[in-house]
Amino acid sequence: MDEREAALRRAAEIGFDYLSKLPERAVGARADAATIASRLGDLADEGMDPTRVVEELATAVDPGLVGSLGPRYFGFVIGGQLPASAAADWLTAAWGQNAALHASSPAGAAVEQVAGRWMLDLLGLPADASFGLPTGAGLGNTVGLAAARHAVLARHGWDVEARGLYNAPEITVVVGEEAHATLSTALQYLGLGRERVVRVPVDDQGAMLADAARDAIVAVDGPLIVAIQAGNVNSGAFDPAATVADAVASHPNAWVHVDGAFGLWAAVPPSLRHLVEGVDRADSWSTDAHKWLNVGYDCGFVAVREADAHRAAMATSASYLMRSEQRENWEWVLDSSRRARGFILYAALRSLGRSGVRALVERCCALARRMADQLREADDVAVLNDVVLNQVLVRFGDSDERTREVIAAVQEDGTAWMGGTTWQGKAAMRISVSNWSTTEADADRTVEAILRCARR
Repeated sequence: MDEREAALRRAAEIGFDYLSKLPERAVGARADAATIASRLGDLADEGMDPTRVVEELATAVDPGLVGSLGPRYFGFVIGGQLPASAAADWLTAAWGQNAALHASSPAGAAVEQVAGRWMLDLLGLPADASFGLPTGAGLGNTVGLAAARHAVLARHGWDVEARGLYNAPEITVVVGEEAHATLSTALQYLGLGRERVVRVPVDDQGAMLADAARDAIVAVDGPLIVAIQAGNVNSGAFDPAATVADAVASHPNAWVHVDGAFGLWAAVPPSLRHLVEGVDRADSWSTDAHKWLNVGYDCGFVAVREADAHRAAMATSASYLMRSEQRENWEWVLDSSRRARGFILYAALRSLGRSGVRALVERCCALARRMADQLREADDVAVLNDVVLNQVLVRFGDSDERTREVIAAVQEDGTAWMGGTTWQGKAAMRISVSNWSTTEADADRTVEAILRCARR
């Protein structure tokens, strides 16, 4: 056995051992980064046997590992990893493909093409839309808004990729007051500005007020980009996509982008499709596969109705690039050289099938409602949002201090892990149900731990 095989086999053994213990392991980390760093040692002059490197690394970092793959992790809308995707991820590392070019990996190009078409179909998006696999929905927002920037300026005869924004026609960007931070970051990246936006007031669930959105849109004469949210990061609420689509229909130069990091998956189950009514009428869409689809990190998905605008905003050229007649993955996202994310996306979709994705989304939503119902019955516990999706906001004793104390106590307890947030000026516990392996027993055990910590 050579050293590569020995190291890989040992890594597999350690990985299997970790996964077997994950369901009963403390969900949160048991050490901070500074402590872990001190366990990693200094760079030595001489190298080390690969198997020993793997063993020492695993031992050193173990206390800092967060059980986010496990069934009782409810923080940050972090999904787990389906068995097929986990296996495909290991193969992806073994194959070591550069997914940028068809020439560097025809396999990577083919799998990304097939998986992307399946995603368009599942999410109810135009079958002829262009698509790419960014690191996640955050950079997907950047890609979608870059395509929007290109399109609305090109209609004014302005080539923004060549000439930049200097002296360009001014673009008005309309967003909701509860727009996600990654949307602001995307506007920052693109030179459109985090603060140079029209902010639409929202309702008590964080969704754009329909009349206010319509008024903001019709007030704009020049190039217009409207960014709406499918699934508020705290409450799960949806902006009124149909109203926005109606309002922009008569505008001479508008583009609608949908930030649907996890909420876009509501398009899959028939019971939830009313939440995304009108979303298919937008011009670009961004979501995550590493959240609700549980493919593991990192994998997002972005789609654009106008392929020419998409390619113009992303593609570049160099003398050494071997452009082919096949799909060139680098033309649709910000990063060029990268691992072949399509393998894990394909594996997830193939293993679940249409019915499996539907059941996964429905099950998580049902578990969120189950947890909310149980928590709502307890004394001095309030559920702050309408649980329309997989998000639950909880407050204890109507007190910021007590709520934060309960969150800290639950994290310390180790049975489950969820984070905190500020919702409408009040501290709240934020429960996000998005793991494929979470069961009713896990949900009930988590509620018991929360109430136990609250009583303490």
